[in-house]
Amino acid sequence: MRSSLERAVRGRVTTDGTAIAPFARDASHLTGRPLAVVAPKDADDVVALVRWARSHRTPLVARGGGTSLDGESVPPDGGVVVDFSGWFRLLEVDPDGLWARVQPGMVNHELQTALLPHGLFYPPNPGSWTASTIGGNVGTNASGMRSFRYGPTRAWVREVEAVLGTAARVHLGSRVAKRSVGPDLLQLFIGSEGTLGLATEVTVRLAPVPAVRHGVVLPLLPAARLGPLVSRLSRLPESGLSAVEYLDRGCAEALAEGREAPWARGTPLLLLEVEASQPNEAERRVERLRVAVGRDGASGGAALFEDADELWTLRGKSGDVLLERYGYHVREDVAVPLARVDALASELRRIARRERVPFFLFAHLGEGSLHPNYVVEPTTRAAARIRASVLRAALRLGGTISAEHGVGRLKRPFLAEELGPSAVDLLWAVKHACDPDGILNPGKLYPTRSVRAR
Repeated sequence: MRSSLERAVRGRVTTDGTAIAPFARDASHLTGRPLAVVAPKDADDVVALVRWARSHRTPLVARGGGTSLDGESVPPDGGVVVDFSGWFRLLEVDPDGLWARVQPGMVNHELQTALLPHGLFYPPNPGSWTASTIGGNVGTNASGMRSFRYGPTRAWVREVEAVLGTAARVHLGSRVAKRSVGPDLLQLFIGSEGTLGLATEVTVRLAPVPAVRHGVVLPLLPAARLGPLVSRLSRLPESGLSAVEYLDRGCAEALAEGREAPWARGTPLLLLEVEASQPNEAERRVERLRVAVGRDGASGGAALFEDADELWTLRGKSGDVLLERYGYHVREDVAVPLARVDALASELRRIARRERVPFFLFAHLGEGSLHPNYVVEPTTRAAARIRASVLRAALRLGGTISAEHGVGRLKRPFLAEELGPSAVDLLWAVKHACDPDGILNPGKLYPTRSVRAR
């Protein structure tokens, strides 16, 4: 089969076991056994690869930075990994139109760096922004710290060029600000985890870089009510607030250990980003936020980062720190309406007490998006119980099983409980239209047809 694959594509084909071993897993604990890794030359090569895969009924799995947490880029046994990591170019920037055209393998942080000379930035900044790619961000509709003000990836994508599972090339979206030409196929593609098509080019919206962007760390009292606190901050006029993040005490201490983290020890932390047009305005806004935190704040220990990106790079290591300390464990990603954040946080802690396992929590608090971490081996029955309990707790409180990480393999069995059987059937119909042979990232996202909502 390798010889036929090498004849079909012009890009590099790798089958050596040692060389392809890193492609067998992503940032989750899941693994697969890929047949080969292909680095296509260009979009025409992607078309040729899809045609080959259809004729050989061989699965294809797109991969960028390999940072997915629910197994989205883990290949099935015998599948071929499509390696887009070499597709990292910034193809075009239009400063006046506020958009940039990029290859899907461009790393989020590297895009930000490339845009700075233009005085522009791309707002979505997931915690993995130093490694995750724009194509991967599109595949999972990734968010990040600034989503409080700017929203998730889908709010910042204008166009996608892709190759469907039929080998057809499609152009989705438009660069115009307004468009009404039927259902939005671009939005259908965003968040599809590579199950409908392989993105070969992405056009993203941009925003002017604020003149001042400070990161602020405020210690909180352990009993602080998080939902009302965010509501209070959200209603503050002219706050310049673009991010509202949270670290519980254990997570804050783990992140600070061995690092120069200039914040208070022994308390949960509120992490904020404040934008302003000049330093004096930023100082006033920071002080206004301190006052607004009021009775929920602990005394002393506040810290200011002149460049907020330094804070977010540090904050983005939260998951890595726990992974380094405890190895693979249950790492979840759920969200609820803001009014129910405290109820969910209480339930998450109850689950940890019931299972008698260490628990850490960090969150994109401004959007009610919580990342609970349970220190338990992720392949055990206890881990399965914990995951099911967390996801169903979020659903009971009117939330979602995935705020930004996607569904992948790990959450696939629970999707129908959120969407219902009719919506699942509709998803399968779309999947069949775009990928009739089921070769694109099989075993991810879509629940089995027999699953019905509870």
